[in-house]
Amino acid sequence: MPTAVPDRAAGRSRSRTEVVGSARSFALPRGTGLTAARIGALTACQAAVMVGLGLLITGPARGLWPLTAEDAVNEDLERARTGTLTMLSSIASEAGNTLTVIAVTLLTCLGLLLIPRLPMWRQAVFLALAVSLQSLVFLAITESVDRHRPDVDRLDASPPTSSYTSGHTGAATALYAGLAVVALSRIRGPWRRIVAGLLLLLPLIVGAARLYRGMHHPTDVLGGLANGGLSLLIVGRALLVDRSVAAAPSGAGVPAARTAGEHRSGTTAVILNPTVTHEATRHDLRRILERHGHRDPVFLETTADDPGAGQTARAVREGATLVVVCGGDGTVRTVADALAESGVPLVIVPCGTGNLLARNLGLPLSPTAALDAALGGGPHRLDLGSIEGDGLTATRFAAMAGAGLDAAMMEHTDPRAKAHLGWAAYALAGIGTLRTPRMRVTIRLDGSPAFRRTARMVLVANVGTVQGGVTLLPEARPDDGLLDLLVLDPRGPVGWLRAVRTLLRGRAESHRPSAVHTIAADGAAQRGVPVEFFTFRRAELTFDTAQSRELDGDPVGPGRRLTAEVRPGALTVLLPSREK
Repeated sequence: MPTAVPDRAAGRSRSRTEVVGSARSFALPRGTGLTAARIGALTACQAAVMVGLGLLITGPARGLWPLTAEDAVNEDLERARTGTLTMLSSIASEAGNTLTVIAVTLLTCLGLLLIPRLPMWRQAVFLALAVSLQSLVFLAITESVDRHRPDVDRLDASPPTSSYTSGHTGAATALYAGLAVVALSRIRGPWRRIVAGLLLLLPLIVGAARLYRGMHHPTDVLGGLANGGLSLLIVGRALLVDRSVAAAPSGAGVPAARTAGEHRSGTTAVILNPTVTHEATRHDLRRILERHGHRDPVFLETTADDPGAGQTARAVREGATLVVVCGGDGTVRTVADALAESGVPLVIVPCGTGNLLARNLGLPLSPTAALDAALGGGPHRLDLGSIEGDGLTATRFAAMAGAGLDAAMMEHTDPRAKAHLGWAAYALAGIGTLRTPRMRVTIRLDGSPAFRRTARMVLVANVGTVQGGVTLLPEARPDDGLLDLLVLDPRGPVGWLRAVRTLLRGRAESHRPSAVHTIAADGAAQRGVPVEFFTFRRAELTFDTAQSRELDGDPVGPGRRLTAEVRPGALTVLLPSREK
């Protein structure tokens, strides 16, 4: 009997743990409440705007053009009816019918949740919520705005709702345009835009059918398009753009990644930027990791407040023996900085726009191919650069840092353009920054006497190739224990041509640290040289006036000083065998 007491106590303890664990599994994702409140407030504003427009149409504006011409449009369509068009319009109208919209939405959401191995819960919630909110706003509109249907022969039974807005058109917009958004984010290859384009045509076809069948005025159809579009915009921004909801709740039957506090010693931590790493990519990465023997990887998302440093430090502290980073150059830099000197190997999975470090290391730019290649290779020690300045806390960088033209280009690159155009967005922004004023800078390398230069741009680099495959610093190597400095100072069209030719050929006036004395003494002789290279271990750059500055592609605010120093072999990276 005495031995039974601990067993029962242990049983009770296990039961409590299981209950707690079960309760946790049904907890809502972080940020759900705030996001729901934001969506609710914006939807209320949407309803107010749509009702206001309806009251304007049926009130003060009803005697103004083009509202006075709407009856003529409906009458012309009535006279143009044929048997074939009537049959086609009936089919098209059914695409926006309430039962059709509910059935398609339900089946699509179930497919998004059940068919992929890693459920696309965010896309499913986006679609279901957009269609539902559109319907709620539609009901609010019809209760507030009383508009009679067109005075023509109507081909469908008139439902007991106002003609404003077209419910069929609004529902079709929310559903099919929402499906187009999902298609653009999930489908790869040439069919991506074709499928999305066809889906976007469906709401227009439904709206035209409702006009043809005499069920609505033109402004009713336009109101339906606006109502469905606004619902998509509100929900899409909250769930797909801002992503203020952190993660999906773990469902039964879906293997949920463990949190950082739950993983054991020897596990693999995957630090990912959720804005550029989709659910399908996560599933593929998990599959490749498991194929290489890395079971049950821990997936940790970065946030606006913590872009990767905290997640990395926590993973290392709790025993991770491999860290995988999925994101752009900013995320890679943050994780590399946190992982430096730890000895824990890093795998770089390029998911951003520039992916400078991955390009220079010769990694495939496909996330899955890069992970597979790296896991099949071995460890390689890489240098990092340490940089600080006025208003810039000391930090490490993996690729490049600079001031002047390149930093101004980063500042003027629209994030939305980056998302759609990739690295070409930098080139477009660069056109507008070519007239960035020349700056004056004092340079001191490895404690040698300082020398003066004028420049459009100075670039401190651990690697040499930038976006588009252009090599700016042909001698830069990430494992040579040195950093490289580029001083770009073209003057006039001829100077720019010389600079471009020099960079494309990979040749310029190159100076080792031992030549600094000669450079300083002969500064006047260097005037007119459009491109200069220097190699160093420590550099101090002081600008006469505050300049735009960037760090691995991220603007870090203007300042007058940058001090850079190499940290040889600070980072261990897994690279394909050919890189060893």
